[in-house]
Amino acid sequence: MANIKQIASDLGVSVATVSNALTGKGRVSAQMVERVKARASELGYRPSLAGRALRSGQSGILGLVMPDLTNPLFPRIAQHLSTVADDRQMGILIADSRGNPKEQTQAINRLLDRGVDGVVIVPQKGTAPGPQSVPTVIINTASDPDNSVCADHAGGGRLIGELITSLRHHRVVILGDDPVSEVQRDRVAGMRAGLASATDVQELWGKEGIEALAPAIAAGATAITTTSDLLALRVQSHLTRCGISVPEDVSLTGFDDLPFATAMHPMLTTVAQDVGQIADLAIDRLMRAIQGQPDLPAPATVPMRLVTRYSTSTLRRPTNLETIK
Repeated sequence: MANIKQIASDLGVSVATVSNALTGKGRVSAQMVERVKARASELGYRPSLAGRALRSGQSGILGLVMPDLTNPLFPRIAQHLSTVADDRQMGILIADSRGNPKEQTQAINRLLDRGVDGVVIVPQKGTAPGPQSVPTVIINTASDPDNSVCADHAGGGRLIGELITSLRHHRVVILGDDPVSEVQRDRVAGMRAGLASATDVQELWGKEGIEALAPAIAAGATAITTTSDLLALRVQSHLTRCGISVPEDVSLTGFDDLPFATAMHPMLTTVAQDVGQIADLAIDRLMRAIQGQPDLPAPATVPMRLVTRYSTSTLRRPTNLETIK
């Protein structure tokens, strides 16, 4: 069976160099890391996590706590984190707090009981998990003082606001799902910052907000910006039942660029997170902390990208508003 010594001998380098290249520790050039991984793959080498745990006193396992795996954004984040962890020769255990703050605490404790070396937490809205007994990375939003890395939610909101302004909309509804969410509040603040100062803005939240959309459009609103693609999908269904067309009667935007955004009709204008970069930064920070490296990177905010599709258009005079009740 292939081992580190054989890889080192084949490449003419030390065993320590091969070990560092495979685990992401130490200073090894990117070219050498690529050579080591390529040779390891050719030989079919697989590290012994049990052996490494005995030598290092570490489990080689990371914990990941997600807020709600029924939301399609979170499995996407989990997949990227798992891939990056695997590249670092680390396993990952995933716990779902199922939208429940109490379950979040229990999920964290279950992972700690299993001896994870560190934990990544995407917190429940409005919660602060607090310090843990192992290195911890929080993925939330820049306004969270415990945040370690996140998408620029306010910046993404600003992109949406600037787009709506460029399309000459002056009466806009901003719709969020839950004002307790720091992420959604940052997105709303960004939208407001991106809209022209003279814009007439109505801020609505939740189910009651959706019910108020048709009257708002009848009163002259021509654009709806939402804090998630899921919410935009609910809005589109509601507007269709009310006989209101997107974008003929009202423009509509989402947030996160989930896969179904291109399956909607019309396809949804939204903003996209660079989930891969967020995962890279999160795992890198966590591994540095586990290895006891000083001077951890400052909290990182990853820019979002505007994705313009067909659910938005320049301001036009709706033709069927007299039928809206």
